[in-house]
Amino acid sequence: MENPPATEPDASPPPPELSSQTPSPERPVLWQGKILPAFWTIASIISLSINIILIVIVILLARQLFVIKGLASVQLVGGLHENFVKMDQAHIKTTINVKDTIQVIDTIPVVFDLPLNTVTTVKLTEDTRLSKAAVFLNGSAVPLDIILRKGTNLPIKLDMTIPVSQTIPVVLNVPVNLQVLVDIPLNQTELHEPFIGLQNVVAPFDKLLAAPPNSWEETPLCRPGLFWLCNWLRGK
Repeated sequence: MENPPATEPDASPPPPELSSQTPSPERPVLWQGKILPAFWTIASIISLSINIILIVIVILLARQLFVIKGLASVQLVGGLHENFVKMDQAHIKTTINVKDTIQVIDTIPVVFDLPLNTVTTVKLTEDTRLSKAAVFLNGSAVPLDIILRKGTNLPIKLDMTIPVSQTIPVVLNVPVNLQVLVDIPLNQTELHEPFIGLQNVVAPFDKLLAAPPNSWEETPLCRPGLFWLCNWLRGK
């Protein structure tokens, strides 16, 4: 008897019920085998995180807005402007001890009348002839000419007034020890111009920071219907 032919295995695809039950591999969220989608996914996550952080910072700064405004307006810019004004209106007051020697060089005119009444002796500087001199002999006057030799001493009496007019040079070293009070207003010195310049630089910023409200109560947010937002911003 002939053997029946061997049957070949059936290569037909499995039934649909079996193929649908085969588990598919999980695809990664960030990396799907493509660079551009992965880049945009990572960039979106970073951008979202930064935005959340910035929103939190803005909220915190909003709650401290008027505190920061007060520090900038009153203590920084306003303080600078006020002190620049006070510096321009200030005075330098002090006491300076002056201890030195001053040399005085000058001339003094001297004009006066000098009375002279004295007895003195003069000496002749040359032979002096006396004509018609009288010499008494036995009580009688005998006229004759006499020559007084050079170097003869003659006692005389001076009674006269001598006018004096002279300029006398004066050189003096005068010691000085003084307590000098000094009061210098700065607005009358060269510092006035730079102080005014500093005031003009700071004044616009001072006015700009003084214009906004100083508290949440002065803003439109604290009107009826928005009290909850106003209280939240004030931290109440």
